[in-house]
Amino acid sequence: MPAELLHPLPKTPPLENGDRLSRSEFERRYDASANVKKAELIEGIVHVPSSVRARSHAQPHGVVSAWLGIYSAHTPHTSALDNATVPLDLDNEPQPDALLRIDAAAGGQSRLSADDYVEGAPELAVEVAASSATYDLHAKLNVYRRNGMSEYVVWRVLDGAVDWFILEDGEYRPLAPDSTGVVEARASPACAWPWARSWPAKSRPCSPNCSAGWIRQHTRRSSPSWRRCGAESAWSNELAA
Repeated sequence: MPAELLHPLPKTPPLENGDRLSRSEFERRYDASANVKKAELIEGIVHVPSSVRARSHAQPHGVVSAWLGIYSAHTPHTSALDNATVPLDLDNEPQPDALLRIDAAAGGQSRLSADDYVEGAPELAVEVAASSATYDLHAKLNVYRRNGMSEYVVWRVLDGAVDWFILEDGEYRPLAPDSTGVVEARASPACAWPWARSWPAKSRPCSPNCSAGWIRQHTRRSSPSWRRCGAESAWSNELAA
């Protein structure tokens, strides 16, 4: 018998893509996996994403984080979180790319646990995905719906499209842009996404260097309205009328 087989194996197995685990076992393995930076448990199945590419994920992810961060900075009692673990039920512990939550004291539906995790579904989650084939638009969408996530946004980068869903009567309904091409959140009023202006010509994903690309975020009446525009990609701060 080979001598190496006589040595005890690690007490905690590694966290691997496709494992079927309970939430408690998922958390145990995740905590023990120092090399794993992001993992999700969706319907009892472990999802460990592959390495992150620049233009198809990291760049639009940064845009989404900036959008929600600016909204939160100008809207009291809200928090914008990036890659926060959200325990939802016994089989699901997603880690959305970004989320926006309203403080529980101000009527929000999630809370922070004693060990600093978001418990319960926040008001808005955003995922950056490659295309409509992603599990973000299938298994994860059903998990968010079932657990009462008020609104869910998926940016399909390779498709050049954004899907915005609002929860009504227990079902997700697609939210269409208004006549100006802007979609505005219902759960977080004045949090808006400039749908029609998110893409340059030929429906290619917008990049921070394209002069046609900008993010407009309306804030409350007395707050600044932030816009990203121009060939230099500078941030301009315009006071709301």
